[in-house]
Amino acid sequence: MSEPVKLTNQDWLTTAETRSVLAAIGEGRFVGGCVRNALLGVAVADVDIATPLLPDEVMRRLEAAGIRVIGTGLEHGTVTAVTNKRVFEITTLRRDVATDGRRATVAYTDSWAEDASRRDFTMNALYADASGAVFDATGSGLADLKAARVRFIGDAATRIKEDYLRILRLFRFHAWYGKGEIDGTALQASAAASSHIKGLSGERIQKEMLRLLEAENPLAVLRTMAASAILGEVLSGALDFERLQRLCEVDDNNFFAADSLLRLAALVTSDAQASAIALRWRLSNDDRDRLRHMASSTTKIVSYLSVPELQRTLYRQGQQRVRDLVRLRWAEDTKASNGIQWRALLAIVDSWTRPVFPLTGRDVMHAGVPEGPLVGRVKDEVEQWWIDSNFTDDPFSIAERLKAVAQALG
Repeated sequence: MSEPVKLTNQDWLTTAETRSVLAAIGEGRFVGGCVRNALLGVAVADVDIATPLLPDEVMRRLEAAGIRVIGTGLEHGTVTAVTNKRVFEITTLRRDVATDGRRATVAYTDSWAEDASRRDFTMNALYADASGAVFDATGSGLADLKAARVRFIGDAATRIKEDYLRILRLFRFHAWYGKGEIDGTALQASAAASSHIKGLSGERIQKEMLRLLEAENPLAVLRTMAASAILGEVLSGALDFERLQRLCEVDDNNFFAADSLLRLAALVTSDAQASAIALRWRLSNDDRDRLRHMASSTTKIVSYLSVPELQRTLYRQGQQRVRDLVRLRWAEDTKASNGIQWRALLAIVDSWTRPVFPLTGRDVMHAGVPEGPLVGRVKDEVEQWWIDSNFTDDPFSIAERLKAVAQALG
């Protein structure tokens, strides 16, 4: 008989905050990502707890213990406990009563097996108690996790029919935790149900796809999605897999953190395509504008760009946009020997401080320009000269230019 598996050296498991929450509810086990990641030696971000107690009783016990409670997901049986700025989501054991592919009607249960059976993948149906002892509810979660095998619990088609987002989750989880080829049964079931992806909300698609793109190397998974006609349901049009591949290699070789929006931009091939994706995925306005700028910009960014030219571009477009373009153009540059030059450009971008234009509207009026629209025109003209002069700080030259522009436009 094999030794029971136990979580060890997990700070989140032994903190006073964790202990106080578990002690308050009395009956609970850690579940899902925190257990999976702990077993893999991966950082744990969120701590979720499952309990047979009903939500009202969970809230009563937490409040009695002086722990702040937020009823964030009561309709799903979830309450949030907050203690010393640490957040814990606590969910009552559930079983599905009805599903429509996007949401489920659930009923509470006191059965750990029933709760496990409604989850998606075997590696996500692992529970651990306060001592760290792990319970493998499906009997295959630990083996699948060790083998880096992402498998649906029970019948794959049934799990997918319960929530079609699980198609995208399959690929996201394989990109992060899987090795080798995707489970054949899961892939076949996902391809058969892929037309239902169009019924999912943009926000849910966005979350899964951006997380997928943050994986160390998402290319193999994306190509499998494309080959099975699934990728087209969320990313229509021609895609530049080669540019994304080179961007991932640059990230890996230079220890850059994965930027999901930048990687998405590396895939898309036109502004129209970027706009369609932003609309379908319900990107924020800032993310939409950033993606569209990367997809459409014709700004000259090359490895041998001069420092003054780079600084002028930085002034006009800002650090984030120029950093994006440098990273993308680097990914398009097939000469590995240019890496030192690209790193130097990025260093300038990251250390750049935007200079302050020394003239105000009042200065322009003191030069004899009457109050009104002409003030802005003169100021803009002088500012353009100042930028082209590499942001000169010579007061005499600036004053002379202001005088000349004011006379010419006045």
